[in-house]
Amino acid sequence: MADSGKGRAAAAPGGKGLTAEQVVARFNRLRQEQRGLASKAAELELELNEHSLVIETLREVDPTRRCYRMVGGILVERTVKEVLPALESNKEQIGRILAALGQQLQAKGRELSEFREKHNIRLVGEDEPRQPPREGPEGAKGGSAGVLVS
Repeated sequence: MADSGKGRAAAAPGGKGLTAEQVVARFNRLRQEQRGLASKAAELELELNEHSLVIETLREVDPTRRCYRMVGGILVERTVKEVLPALESNKEQIGRILAALGQQLQAKGRELSEFREKHNIRLVGEDEPRQPPREGPEGAKGGSAGVLVS
């Protein structure tokens, strides 16, 4: 049975079925959301590493020494003992946000996988779905009639 779901989409009551174009658009939107989350997580990971490096460096410095910190685009002069607690607090907040983003990224990955399986989506260059090869004359032309996404 080579049914791509298009026939069901047209016959679905209330217009709940999706056309192939809608499936591709939604799949691409989900992938873009996943990439956005991954990009933000990578950005925060770099920021976390920078905070760690600065904190390690400042711990070895005299607490009364002057240092400069960018606050809202303005460079302000402070002492190490004033800046260090703020940096440690920021680092903790970044860590919490990073953990939450990781959970969102996993949830988005599951949602994407479920959507992909539900609509039988294959990516260009991807092997055929995990089905045993068919033999005989109908096997050559048979196969998945799902949505192909580049």
